[in-house]
Amino acid sequence: MTKEQIPRIGVGVLVVRDGALLLGRRIGSHGEATWSAPGGHLEFGESPEECAQRELMEETGLEVDEFIAMPWTHDFFEKENKHYITLLMLAIDPKGEPEVREPDKSMEWEWFALDRLPEPLFLPLVNLRKKIDLTDLRTEKV
Repeated sequence: MTKEQIPRIGVGVLVVRDGALLLGRRIGSHGEATWSAPGGHLEFGESPEECAQRELMEETGLEVDEFIAMPWTHDFFEKENKHYITLLMLAIDPKGEPEVREPDKSMEWEWFALDRLPEPLFLPLVNLRKKIDLTDLRTEKV
């Protein structure tokens, strides 16, 4: 088994405000040109909540003190031959306005109505939609 064949753990942060989900268009990595929630790799010794908080700050500048764990997804990126388990975290009461802080990873941040998400979506979001109705995120009753 090579290093590329070892599944990785990703953490995605679902930021909802006023019935809209924050998404950015990915660049320079697997899933390029898809719309994705902020997130990244879980680091050694880090909890999913710590990872969500760190990645959200690094990528958008938003601050969140509380997260709700969402269903995880099993994601195999065939084109890139990458395998992930993605832990999704719902951000509660995000503070601030999103800004592009890592322009080599995301070209923009936009808010999208939960019932009108853009295409193509990043694979973990596609797979999450198979498990839950994302419009339920409006009420945080998921």
